[in-house]
Amino acid sequence: MTDKRALPQPSDFAHVTEWVFDLDNTLYPHHVDLFAQIDRNMTAFVAELLGLDAGEARKLQKQYYHEHGTTLRGLMHHHGIDPAAFLEAAHRIDYSGLAADEGLSEAIKALPGRKFILTNGTVKHAEEAARALGVLHHFEDIFDIVAADFVPKPAGSTYDKFASLHRVETRKAAMFEDLPRNLEIPRALGMKTVLIVPVDKEHHLERWEIPDENDPVIDHITDNLADFLRAIL
Repeated sequence: MTDKRALPQPSDFAHVTEWVFDLDNTLYPHHVDLFAQIDRNMTAFVAELLGLDAGEARKLQKQYYHEHGTTLRGLMHHHGIDPAAFLEAAHRIDYSGLAADEGLSEAIKALPGRKFILTNGTVKHAEEAARALGVLHHFEDIFDIVAADFVPKPAGSTYDKFASLHRVETRKAAMFEDLPRNLEIPRALGMKTVLIVPVDKEHHLERWEIPDENDPVIDHITDNLADFLRAIL
């Protein structure tokens, strides 16, 4: 059986000319935990919107996340909220915990072909994070939740919109993600799939973040994106 955690051979990605990266916990490592700030902001938004205490708000927030793919989608469906207001509040965070990663920047720059960010966040959030990492200038475009008409990954329609907009030939593409469920559609579309897991093996993962290494939608697993990309090169 192939060891999915082994560094790749260059031949594994020789056909790839389209490189698609998730943002949160993918381009930057899980332990930076920017999403913890976003998570707190979403809880506070739900609490204020519906007059709930923090515990009730968080429970409902997570319920909407599991039922609709994002908390935002659930709030739009059940409460008709303005998505712009929610997204602005959710992404009002401190990016100072991110530092420029020269090794990652050089590895992304060296990849042959086009590079994209495909995120359930916003363009502004992706720009801030990627700029702090020193990699923003390598990407042709950022496809965000607004471009997806607020339908989040893992919905097939979102990948279809992205591929159609940028004329991505999916069988010549690779997708890098931190959530296994978000790799199912890319794999079905013929994309090479890479799951990013935390460097810190003790870092707490939610149930849906834990990979089944036998899952056929996952081609490769790595805890270090820069090292993985250098191995491809």
